[in-house]
Amino acid sequence: METELCAYSVDACLVAARCGVTRAELCASPWEGGTTPSAGAIRAARRIAGLRLSVMIRPRGGDFLYSDAEFRQMVEEVRFARDEGADCVVFGLLTADGEVDVARTARLVEEARGMQTTFHRAFDMARDTDRALEAVVRAGCTRILTSGGCNKAPEGAATLRRLVGRSAGRIALMAGSGVAASNAAELAATGVDALHFSARGWTESAMLWRNPRVSMGGLDGVPEYAAPCADEEQVRAILRQLENNGYR
Repeated sequence: METELCAYSVDACLVAARCGVTRAELCASPWEGGTTPSAGAIRAARRIAGLRLSVMIRPRGGDFLYSDAEFRQMVEEVRFARDEGADCVVFGLLTADGEVDVARTARLVEEARGMQTTFHRAFDMARDTDRALEAVVRAGCTRILTSGGCNKAPEGAATLRRLVGRSAGRIALMAGSGVAASNAAELAATGVDALHFSARGWTESAMLWRNPRVSMGGLDGVPEYAAPCADEEQVRAILRQLENNGYR
């Protein structure tokens, strides 16, 4: 079974390489669920020996209905990731009525020639997961990242099993959202091809002076003096559970 670490920094990509995770999905903006990382981050991650690198292609947070200008930006970002030697790009596009945007998805697949392509959890926001699966297959993506249409993958386990059967080997299915050591084997048992997880921990700031009056993002609940990181022990615990249960 393949594994993928959702990495919000180059340091997290280093954790993925040390632990032997199959791929790292490099993203920016954890509070928005992941957006396109910077050019510098992509280049630095690509220099990590032995790392298979997926790059998120998402110009902003929020919904997955993109303007023409945003789509043109996504095309350019796919080209940049390809030119920098990424192994995979990750994107998801919907129409206003909640269907997969097959035409635009297929265009990005074409631009990604030579790389794998993952249709991300925009899939879980689609009107109907069975129709969405058929649409992503038609568009030519390598795999789908999904929580089974639920907030967390364990809640969507029954749908994941159904989607595995419906896919009939035509596209890979990767379960993500809420994946942990406590449920990794259970999710693997649904028949998915891969598990996607962030194993999120926190790195406390070394700042001694902390200004309580100013919030840079202006949003409640977003810490100013701690940053999300990949907890290496959590990553290793997930991998151990998969190995102990015969999935690695």
